Amino acid sequence: MSIYKKIFLFVLSFTLIHSVCSGKEKINRYELVHRHIPINTKLDSLSPFTVGNGKFAFTVDFTGLQSFPEYYEKGIPLCTQSEWGWHSLPDEFNYKLEDTFEYYDYYGRKIPFASNQNSKAAEWLRANPHRLNLARIGLKIFNDDSTEISINHIKNILQKEDIWEGIIKSSFDINNKKVFVKTAVHPELDLIAVSIQSDLIQERRVAIEFSFPYGSTQWGKNASDWESNDKHSSDIIYHDSNYVIIKRTLDTTNYFVTIKFSGAKLNQKSKHTFLLSVEPAEKFEFSVLFSKNQSDLKLPDINETFNASKIHWKNFWETGGAIDFSECTDEFANELERRIILSRYLTAIQCGGKYPPQETGLTFNSWYGKFHLEMAWWHLVHFVLWGKPEFLEDKMDWYKQILPLAKKNSLLQGFKGAKFPKMVSPDGRESPSKVGVFLIWQQPHIIYFAELLYQYYRNDSILHKYKDLVFETADFLSSFAHWDEKNKRYVLGPPLIPAQEIYKPATTYNPAFELSYWKFGLKTALEWKKRLRLSIDKNWKHVLENLSEIPLKDSLYQNAENALNTFEDVKNCKDHPTLLAPLGMIPDESINKSIMRKTLKKVLELWDWESTWGWDYPMMAMTAARIGEPELAIKCLKMSVKKNTYLNNGHNYQDERLPIYLPGNGGLLTAVAMMASGWNKNKIFAPGFPKNGKWKIKVEGIMPLL
Repeated sequence: MSIYKKIFLFVLSFTLIHSVCSGKEKINRYELVHRHIPINTKLDSLSPFTVGNGKFAFTVDFTGLQSFPEYYEKGIPLCTQSEWGWHSLPDEFNYKLEDTFEYYDYYGRKIPFASNQNSKAAEWLRANPHRLNLARIGLKIFNDDSTEISINHIKNILQKEDIWEGIIKSSFDINNKKVFVKTAVHPELDLIAVSIQSDLIQERRVAIEFSFPYGSTQWGKNASDWESNDKHSSDIIYHDSNYVIIKRTLDTTNYFVTIKFSGAKLNQKSKHTFLLSVEPAEKFEFSVLFSKNQSDLKLPDINETFNASKIHWKNFWETGGAIDFSECTDEFANELERRIILSRYLTAIQCGGKYPPQETGLTFNSWYGKFHLEMAWWHLVHFVLWGKPEFLEDKMDWYKQILPLAKKNSLLQGFKGAKFPKMVSPDGRESPSKVGVFLIWQQPHIIYFAELLYQYYRNDSILHKYKDLVFETADFLSSFAHWDEKNKRYVLGPPLIPAQEIYKPATTYNPAFELSYWKFGLKTALEWKKRLRLSIDKNWKHVLENLSEIPLKDSLYQNAENALNTFEDVKNCKDHPTLLAPLGMIPDESINKSIMRKTLKKVLELWDWESTWGWDYPMMAMTAARIGEPELAIKCLKMSVKKNTYLNNGHNYQDERLPIYLPGNGGLLTAVAMMASGWNKNKIFAPGFPKNGKWKIKVEGIMPLL
């Protein structure tokens, strides 16, 4: 980022802080954050802590390292992941996306979808490339007889994730002897810094173990294959008294691990395991740099990394937005504040790279480590609202890079413009799926993102920078809508699967949310034409003015036009209740607030909450806020259901297979920002919070939602 942009962001942040504050004294950011420093005092497989810089993350157990990974496997696994760390198995058959095509009728013509998920080609294309666990770095402590201590020997755990400094501070006892560990990640480098202090070091009973796995092609949490030892190599290519460089080779993937230390000796235990035995001293410190290419960089000293981390995180917390609930008396206020603070930290360390994040960020794999572009709204919108627009802008550059591929996707199906994929890795190639390839709600996201950035900066340079993305997307939106000559209207689908993924692609049409989002996209694209003094696209305008109405029956909005029995058949009342999104996520002025109020209350009465997801609760809260029901907004945010659980470390828990879910954290931040600062046409302070005297909040630097 240029120095001029940094100055602009600082001035804008300062202005927002002083213009949006509720009129009370300035928020004490230090006290706000320190009220919610996470602490571990016992073993908890769902409460590992993570340090990271947005592009690289290191998740640790109670020792401050990855010493007892087996204990965490069924909870939140311990991984080391980066935005660049990807691997593919050898492709012996030269698989192509075309190998998975199936053809669906689109009003008399057949169009291809990569939906044959059960083929060998689909199996390979879905699992490759996959995100790597770059290493396991564990603390080894030995008994007098040289046997390793077990997890049962650990006593008096006290671990703090100091998110104000970005440093994990761990302490515990082994045989009545204290061990102190500090762990941090450098804010600019993919580098871990660790400091260990204990009398056990003097007794030569401490070592650090480095282990390297092969890439896993399993779906789910496991990013490591520890069985395929002969398929990769871990070679020491440089070694002196203070430095070791290990070259990792996994088929065509290479990366480098540089370890800096003093007072220790490195020995290779096995093909992919190395032991750094520590010499007697008062403390031991080491750094580990991970890099895609071999680096001649001189690694910073431990204290340099710790100090850089402190400066970085102090700046993060003291700039941008903040909300203070310390004067609130509602029983949910403190818990909501905790969720906000920890969600801001977690999204910052997981979602700061140049690619959209996967749903489990850089903690562990979910869908092979790939990211889902329909989730990008929930991952990224909140950053702009909280005064950190650079987190979104980095990803916009990636969208521009894959624009030619998106245009090719659209042309392949006979449409104009650009059609963005759903489940992707950095190359932007779609992954075969019986569901994902039919989703369309990721398409207007790029227009929403561009408009959000324009509203933030209010600078025409944004229009010129993103106009191609906006206009190519609008071309697809208008092209995909089909003209129904009989009823003189445009319809969406079939084939499609809505955000509420319970309907079949061949029979689904006119889902409520997608219709509303299509209108938003086309309306905004037309506004961009006006701002740039370009001629209006008549086709966009015709589609916008003649798009089907949101499905309605018995004064209730419905899931889709093929599901006009939404509330009469409970099978329709599951998964995402996105029929509420047109007046929540989307500022659809055509929505009748009275009807939406009745619809929201019917959803709260009948919906199957076990089938919902973490972003559904903030989405409902946003709808409640827009219809003037702040009590319902709070009710939605605090619903006591499994997938609205926020763990000790702040992660939004879904279930055993998906114990963390960043769209839930991002959704919470978006909803709360909107509830606190409103939306563009609302002038009321904190419109989403009840005016019952229990919610006396202070707000700084929060931008209104669109």
